[in-house]
Amino acid sequence: MTKKKITRALVSVYDKTGLVELGKSLDSAGVEILSTGSTAATLRDAGVKVIDVSTYTGFPEIMGGRVKTLHPRIHSGILADQNNPEHLKAIADLDIAPFDLVVINLYPFAQTIASGASFAECIEQIDIGGPSMLRGAAKNHGSVAVVSSPSQYPLIEKALTEGGFTAEQRQRLALEVFRTTAEYDLAIATWLGASAELPEWFGEIYSREHSLRYGENPHQDAAIYSGSTSGIVGAKQHHGKEMSFNNYTDADAAWRAALDHSEPCVAIIKHANPCGIAVAGDIASAYHAAHACDPVSAFGGVVAANRNISLEMARALSSIFTEVVIAPGYEDGAIEVLSAKPSIRILTCTSTEISPLERRPVSGGILLQRSDLIDAPGDLSSGWKQVSGGAVSQDVIADLEFAWRSVRAVKSNAILLAKNGASIGIGMGQVNRVDSAKLAVDRAGNRVVGTVAASDAFFPFADGLEILTRAGVSAVVQPGGSVRDEEVIAAANAAGIAMFFTGTRHFSHA
Repeated sequence: MTKKKITRALVSVYDKTGLVELGKSLDSAGVEILSTGSTAATLRDAGVKVIDVSTYTGFPEIMGGRVKTLHPRIHSGILADQNNPEHLKAIADLDIAPFDLVVINLYPFAQTIASGASFAECIEQIDIGGPSMLRGAAKNHGSVAVVSSPSQYPLIEKALTEGGFTAEQRQRLALEVFRTTAEYDLAIATWLGASAELPEWFGEIYSREHSLRYGENPHQDAAIYSGSTSGIVGAKQHHGKEMSFNNYTDADAAWRAALDHSEPCVAIIKHANPCGIAVAGDIASAYHAAHACDPVSAFGGVVAANRNISLEMARALSSIFTEVVIAPGYEDGAIEVLSAKPSIRILTCTSTEISPLERRPVSGGILLQRSDLIDAPGDLSSGWKQVSGGAVSQDVIADLEFAWRSVRAVKSNAILLAKNGASIGIGMGQVNRVDSAKLAVDRAGNRVVGTVAASDAFFPFADGLEILTRAGVSAVVQPGGSVRDEEVIAAANAAGIAMFFTGTRHFSHA
């Protein structure tokens, strides 16, 4: 395989990691090095022979370094197709020599934004010459090898000992450049347009973490991609089999459901729906209460806790077949107890941030909306309107608030029955609210009497509410807003129960 020898290099980097070692290797191999500003100074201080770009171009670095490599003698040497005689003659006539290697890394724009720097400071970290040289060298990868990260320096070391880079290697390096500059430009465009909550234009970069065994079903290929440092994609796995496609979707739903609550909370998810949610004074008690909601469905489920998992919870959880457990941390000994099960996937996710925006792909595009955060106006009982029944106790109010927080995690149409800070019966994903009410009552069984109910959207007719009141539900919270609200209120009064309108709803269709 033909390799192109490295005889002349342009090196200009912000990140000086590995620079001296690279410079010495190039110098020892007889490579002529051109460099700029602090890069040249670092190399020269290390005893590496280097030519200043300003000396080569005859043009000084000006405006604090804003202009230093933006010169025809530099870009002609980068862009000259060394297989094209016309190009070679053109640069030879102007006493310009071509480059075989370009090593550039960019100003740290994204890191500067993240640091909270001022607008002016961020503007100064928008690199101009760097991306220009990278893109030029990547375009001309038939003649030039281009390196955009210190992590790639070992490739240069290897090429120096093996006679240069192959065409395939140069193409791969060029690909990495265009990915790097695309991500860089996207960060700038996103930052400049950040004032718009729902922007007229947005883009995102996702990097493949690894391939999965398969997707939702065995005949579907799948992979997991990361697009942020937060979230379950970045969770640390301590034990168990490789995460599957369905493990990720359920773990994400469980983690979000647990984060909807400020008290110690455990959510158990199966097929993206809760089969138990509970809060308690400690995380072990919350787990016991969540599991009691639907022990049959909890078998093979995904468990999320919004507090560190205690040894007591770990012991209880380890007796039940569980696919995944995810928490912000684990008390001493808890991971060891859980690891007794060879297949359980044990994850730590330290990021408890809920993304402010939700994205849902549709054919030909994507839907973007503000996330359905449970603390929206109307989600606290102080803002509710009581429309039926008499005064209720603070314990009932607390259960109604818990049910209202929890029903957000349930697929619509959603009915959730609760008592003492725990779900008792859940009806989800039905095409009418009557069936959801029936399902919630059926799953609650003989525990239904005295529960409270939350409905993620209004009752369009009184029939759904009547199913709940006949079963023994004592209070209901729902958004209200139906054209038949008066009919539903009359049914609540006839049953002698308290009903509250929130004025907000929590549909979840995805």
